[in-house]
Amino acid sequence: MTSSMIVPVIDVQNDNFKELWPAMVLAIKTASFIALDTELSGLGSRKALLAECIEDRYKAICNAARTRSILSLGFACFKKLENKDDDTYLVQVYNLTLLCSEEYVIEPQSVQFLVQHGFDFNKQYAEGVPYLKGNDKGGDSHGINMRMLFVELLRARKPLVLHNGLIDMVFLYQCFYAQLPDKLGTFTADLSQMFPAGIYDTKYATEYELRFAASYLEYAYKKCKLDNSKSLEVGGNGHHLFLEFCKYSGHLSSYVDFRPCLAGSSLEGPLNVCQRFSAYGWCPNGSQCPLSHDTDLIIQHDEKNQVEKKKKRKRKRKNSSQGNVDFEGASENKQAHMELKDGEQGPDQVIPDTEQVDGTPVQGSESSEKMITEKVEEGNGVAEPQAVSADEEIKTDKEKVEGNDVSEPQPLATSDAVKKEKSKRKKLEGGSHRAGFDAFMTGYIFSYAATLTGRVGEPPCSESWLPECLNKVYLSGKSVPMHIVKSTFSKSSKAHIHKMDIVWGKSFSSSVASKAEGTV
Repeated sequence: MTSSMIVPVIDVQNDNFKELWPAMVLAIKTASFIALDTELSGLGSRKALLAECIEDRYKAICNAARTRSILSLGFACFKKLENKDDDTYLVQVYNLTLLCSEEYVIEPQSVQFLVQHGFDFNKQYAEGVPYLKGNDKGGDSHGINMRMLFVELLRARKPLVLHNGLIDMVFLYQCFYAQLPDKLGTFTADLSQMFPAGIYDTKYATEYELRFAASYLEYAYKKCKLDNSKSLEVGGNGHHLFLEFCKYSGHLSSYVDFRPCLAGSSLEGPLNVCQRFSAYGWCPNGSQCPLSHDTDLIIQHDEKNQVEKKKKRKRKRKNSSQGNVDFEGASENKQAHMELKDGEQGPDQVIPDTEQVDGTPVQGSESSEKMITEKVEEGNGVAEPQAVSADEEIKTDKEKVEGNDVSEPQPLATSDAVKKEKSKRKKLEGGSHRAGFDAFMTGYIFSYAATLTGRVGEPPCSESWLPECLNKVYLSGKSVPMHIVKSTFSKSSKAHIHKMDIVWGKSFSSSVASKAEGTV
């Protein structure tokens, strides 16, 4: 059973962007790593986004990034507290509502999906933080704006963490950095210099390191949270993951959206699991589906299947002398999660490996779905928030709220109220799909995986938290990831070199030139 906690997410709009700027920049500078997530206005053709050739796939994503926009950006700053036992992080989460100042395509299906999950388009058009795409225009490279916030992210030289992050990186580059290069090799060369501390993809980590039965964001987050809670309960050896959040007081509390993460459901009796949702975190029938979309129950269902598989393997070994060999591949429930060829259909005709991408369904000939598959500076006018542990967050609100003007939801509700709340959220596809909270979930997965690695004798270091996942980005339908490296055959783009001059000064382009001369 997982424990409950409340995650404070700071909502940032145009009217409080400048006020919160010092806090956001300081959170970025002091973080150990930063997790990002985006909500997009659309992605275009699913077929092109899933092209067999990765170069063609990159071109399709570039076309989407040049014609569509980022509607909201979430980032979670995880700061490891060295004076704490185990692995304890101070977490600050921001959700920025954005508004592209240029014309862009917005797909009806994307609008429908986002509205169903609580996205407020009236708020976006009235209060969204403006930005321009492509190369710098006018005073973009100075002042307080989204492009300079991205520059601060680059200057911080922190590990960047995403979930299924190829599309996010392409959109971030186009919207806040520069015009995208035409070739994938140039793009990856630029990224390797933009983020020297490394890029990590938690979908890749979930698939190939943690090896969960499913790897969509909500499933991976809740599975990590459950496993961490179980480890704490049994008091196993090694490190465990603990979180602390800032406690915001006064007028700052009006900017905070408290997101309750209730304890997991308990499995009682038979459970009719929706196979599509179980595998991908998405179902074409949505709330009309008669089968269960409860991720907590799906995880418990998968764990029950794992126990049964172990028993089956024992029976198999016992009877091996009789020559009876059973297929021990993926579980029946997750068979559909395996990649199929075009035109083929798996059990229950599930569309192959098309997890939701950044909360935006992909428009295509088939049913629309999402592809591919955190102390505030004194003297700056912002009150310094106090750290509070996630465990303390589940105490009664009266204990925590008195005297600090913070109004929080009550996670310790009666059993009837809990049942009612769970019933209301049962069919909420993939959680809230707010970029800020999705970024938090992404950061949680990464911090848990790093803690787990430390427990088996490989403690994370500043150079590489998860050595096997460093600069490897998940690719749907591919058995190998995309590597973020600068090839000897690829040059950095001119737009990137110009931007690096702004980030680091003229010394950057000079160093690039000297390196180039040294290779001649």
